[in-house]
Amino acid sequence: MNNLLVLPLLIPLCTAILLLFLKNQVRLQRWISAIGVLLQIAVSCLLAIQVRAEGIQVLRMGGWMPPYGIVFVADMLAVLLVLTASVVSAFCLFYSFGTIGKERERYYFYPFFQFILVGINGSFLTGDLFNLFVCFEVMLISSYALIVLGGTKRQLRETLKYILINILSSTLFVAAVAYLYGVVGTLNMADLSVKIAEAGQSGILHVIALLFMIVFSLKAGLFLFFWLPGSYGAPPAAVTALFAALLTKVGIYALLRTFTLIFHTDLAITESWIKWMAIATMLLGAFGAVAYQDIRRIMNYNVVISVGFIALGLAVSSKASLDGAVFYLLHDMLSKALLFILGGLIIQASGTASLQHMGGLIKRYPLMGWLFFLATLAIAGIPPFSGFTGKLLLLQGGLQKGEYLLTVVALASSLIVLYSLIRIFMAAFWGEEKRELKQMPLLSSKLLLPAVGLSVFVIGMGLGSEVVYGWVSVAGDTLLHPSTYIDAVLKE
Repeated sequence: MNNLLVLPLLIPLCTAILLLFLKNQVRLQRWISAIGVLLQIAVSCLLAIQVRAEGIQVLRMGGWMPPYGIVFVADMLAVLLVLTASVVSAFCLFYSFGTIGKERERYYFYPFFQFILVGINGSFLTGDLFNLFVCFEVMLISSYALIVLGGTKRQLRETLKYILINILSSTLFVAAVAYLYGVVGTLNMADLSVKIAEAGQSGILHVIALLFMIVFSLKAGLFLFFWLPGSYGAPPAAVTALFAALLTKVGIYALLRTFTLIFHTDLAITESWIKWMAIATMLLGAFGAVAYQDIRRIMNYNVVISVGFIALGLAVSSKASLDGAVFYLLHDMLSKALLFILGGLIIQASGTASLQHMGGLIKRYPLMGWLFFLATLAIAGIPPFSGFTGKLLLLQGGLQKGEYLLTVVALASSLIVLYSLIRIFMAAFWGEEKRELKQMPLLSSKLLLPAVGLSVFVIGMGLGSEVVYGWVSVAGDTLLHPSTYIDAVLKE
């Protein structure tokens, strides 16, 4: 057993509890929060190195063997996601120092920030469905607080919608877990995989599988994304960047884990549903990205498109497509955080989110402009940036399996992504400098440091894609061959 597995949950949990007692000491809260996320990065790196060297790591709480005890499992997919989430959360935290505002800082922004990391890391590392539900709820309750913190009318409206949708999805989640336990008699993921394979995935198990698909699709924004554009546009940029980079990715992870491990014996129906949902998500997201003049809306619909793109990998379920899904998932976490941080700075610098009322920012903020252009190229998948390798693998997998419609839609959506973000770049940074802009004070150059740091990661992931793929390929192998995961968890 490896006790390190509990640290990605324990570090933010202890940090959050400590911060609750420091309400009015904002500077101390910042330091403690920063130390907490840096410790998470260090532990995540150590776990990733251990998994690469020694294979899947397992922690059986209390020494209880599955399926009776609580199990945490760190395979390569989980540790890569935990590591990337830790890096992204660190940069979002540093960005929040200069933008979130003293009032939100005093009203428990930093504790909720840490609590949401507990839920995210726990979701990636847990080995059973009930604890996945618990970690989802920790994450969601924290996200409710972060969305509404500030109390503007728009935040209250969108929070109500967001809470109602997630209450519905959580109710369906509990029902699906209860039905599955009633049929199979276990909730441990590895044990479920074995018993469902023995029983045969038919009848009621097909219905339960579809119920899980609905639940996780709601949480990921796969086709059922109607709540996302409004909800992600309400909170401050630092919160939106964290949500766009991480929250939908937890839902995508749950889909990947569920349908490559638990319900993997008969994917004819589920793969068909996921395929058409991915196509619809990319198309509808593309329509939304070109329909609006509001930067927030355009970026939010780009999140939707990326969810559909990653779902392509699960719909095809070949070695190339699963590797591509993992690679693109990691890239998207970094690049979406970068995009939303820069989007927030553009709105702050120009005093508006409307493309029609901004322009000429390149004269005042040349570095910001070229960083946004870099993020655009990366998200569109232009080589040598990080998005290229993941998209290439996903498209390769689609062509190899003969999924030509899915591949064509994915390619078309990539062009729409490029067009929509170039439109922001041209409208915000070029053209005549607005009269109102000349009267606005310059933003501090320190606010750009998190964007610079994320840009280094995005460029490094692209230039070092061969090295990154060596790690990603291990994660793809585990998804393609679930027996590796099962043996690691169930062996004595």
